[in-house]
Amino acid sequence: MIRQYELVERIKVYDPDADEDQINRAYVYAMKAHGQQTRASGDPYFLHPLEVAGILADMKLDCGSIVTALLHDTVEDTGATLDDIETRFGDEVARLVDGVTKLSKLELSSDRAKQAENFRKLVLAMSKDLRVLLVKLADRLHNMRTLGALSDPEKQRRIARETLEIYAPLAERIGIHEMKDELEDLAFTYLNSEARDSIVRRLAQMRRDDRDTIRKVTEELTRILAEAGLTAQVTGRAKRPYSIWRKMRIRNVPFEQMTDIMAFRIVVDTPGDCYHALGLVHAAYNSLPGRFKDYISTPKPNGYRSIHTAVIGPFRHRIEIQIRTREMHEVAELGVAAHWIYKQGHKLDGSGRPEYRWLRELLEILENAQRPEEFLEHTKLELFQDQVFCFTPKGMVVALPQGATPVDFAYAVHTQVGDSCVGAKVNGRMVTLRHVLQNGDQVEIATSRSSTPSPEWERFVVTGKARARVRRFVRMRQRDQYAALGRAMLQKLFHQEGYDYTEKALEAVLKSFRVGQVDDLCANVGSGVTPAREVFNAVFPGHRSAQHAAQTAGLDAPGQAVVVPLGRRRAAGGRDRPLALQGLIPGMAVHYARCCHPIPGDRIVGIVTTGKGVTIHTIDCETLESFYSQPERWIDVSWSADADGTDDHIGRLKAVIANEPGALGTLTTVIGRNGGNINNLKITHRSIDFFEIVVDVTVSDVRHLTNIIAALRATPMISDVDRARA
Repeated sequence: MIRQYELVERIKVYDPDADEDQINRAYVYAMKAHGQQTRASGDPYFLHPLEVAGILADMKLDCGSIVTALLHDTVEDTGATLDDIETRFGDEVARLVDGVTKLSKLELSSDRAKQAENFRKLVLAMSKDLRVLLVKLADRLHNMRTLGALSDPEKQRRIARETLEIYAPLAERIGIHEMKDELEDLAFTYLNSEARDSIVRRLAQMRRDDRDTIRKVTEELTRILAEAGLTAQVTGRAKRPYSIWRKMRIRNVPFEQMTDIMAFRIVVDTPGDCYHALGLVHAAYNSLPGRFKDYISTPKPNGYRSIHTAVIGPFRHRIEIQIRTREMHEVAELGVAAHWIYKQGHKLDGSGRPEYRWLRELLEILENAQRPEEFLEHTKLELFQDQVFCFTPKGMVVALPQGATPVDFAYAVHTQVGDSCVGAKVNGRMVTLRHVLQNGDQVEIATSRSSTPSPEWERFVVTGKARARVRRFVRMRQRDQYAALGRAMLQKLFHQEGYDYTEKALEAVLKSFRVGQVDDLCANVGSGVTPAREVFNAVFPGHRSAQHAAQTAGLDAPGQAVVVPLGRRRAAGGRDRPLALQGLIPGMAVHYARCCHPIPGDRIVGIVTTGKGVTIHTIDCETLESFYSQPERWIDVSWSADADGTDDHIGRLKAVIANEPGALGTLTTVIGRNGGNINNLKITHRSIDFFEIVVDVTVSDVRHLTNIIAALRATPMISDVDRARA
């Protein structure tokens, strides 16, 4: 266990102005607060916050972060209060402790929705002060180091999976690569221990077979650089098991065929020396095509700068080489912590730094996502992918995930650019919006003020920001459609019962349905979440329709069953009163029932279906019997005058054909000659002489389907054919 004076001395080495008294008080306060508490391993609980503080001290963080690390579990796990923390250690520490505490409350829940809510809180907290994330990452790192003490394997795997999917990518985004690598490798231990053990054994065997290889390659590279007058520090190591395993999966090669298991780092004085060293390495050894990346001229979004290359190096070993300056190396090791407050005199919130643009984009995703689970899904898209770098016409670099499209690029530039995107040029050539961007592409986006996001975009965009925005637009448009439909349904029901529809009447019952606006209530009615009759009864609790009561009971008069088909339900004046819609609301979610396969020319009815909008049935569909007691869900609809021939619809046929060579071919030929297209075909019964089949045919209307049936009936090999209703 780190002793009190040892922790202070470690901090004073890199920050002589650190508040020694505050650190000592936090150490004593946390130790007393945790008292006799123990962890799953049996160790004193205070050891955990102390180790977290030690991790942050190794990263050379400020006094406030160290104090927060010591106190981060006191409010959650002891009798300490946030007010007490603020009184003793100040507002800044209290705010940081509060941020970390709120995250820890939900962390151990196995419920996915709560995990998503936990991560949403993390993003909000770190957007205000990145030190919350740094403390949280150090906390997670120590928990992963001691995860073996937990007795529940499923709990171990859940925590490891969350670490791999969320915390390791976050560590990479803020540039702390060493922490990222360790988190990944620790998670790998619990998620796929067999694969890790296999790689570890093979690495050990490789070290025995190629004893001193790393030392010899290091000496060779150092000699080449020194002969050219370049002073450099060269180090080498084998890659971590998880890194090797991930590359094996990506490249689909076994361990024996991995050629860059060893990685070497060349650290020099200036950026010019980096390119000088690169030239010397490439002059001495053959470079591997496609393995060169220049992150000095084009840094990663987290500020990472380095040159990566792969060569067939000394002793014919294929090796990966990173070349960077000492300053770049410090940033690569410490990430955001390298830009510390005591060094540069600014607060560590990242608000003005370009490498934290991804954090602002996460906040935009948070605004557009409907549910925490959706936010978590989009954020994984944003964090957990390798990147390509593209340029605007003015030379601004835009970092995107692999597989990104011009739509992703447009949203990365600005949300309004994405919303109004209509086309794109890549390297001066017009491309489709589905075009996959490559490293170095220059992208120019064409926009239109009248354009809006297309629901089709969700099928090919890969960034969380773009997908969240498209989903939000579709969701809002669908909500407007549901609201209009629900309002029309309520108007119809009010008129049926002899009342005038008013929005003021609905405002009085909003609280009963836990909504804030009339539009929200109407949208719930239109989507089928809230029955229209339930809303009417809430507005007029004393009213009871005699007709509705009879329908509910299934009787029109004593002993008589009631059937109220569409078009025969009449209002008070005795005239048919169809729903006041121009057909259906433009863009309304519509589904055609698979039980009856309605097509233009059929008499139809609409049924409001929960979560699907309106389902269209033929008027004689047997399924409608189950809706007779719910007249408020029925909608008078008909085919529009221009429906015939404008769209394709599915008509279902039942046919009996001779079991002879060419019979099935004859059937398909007849359908094709008459302008039909077979969408699906299923043999329902076989016998020696005949096949019974069901065929789904794409047709324009009833007349088209009738013509096909007539042509089939005239074919000798087809003994019977008729329209199927199920």
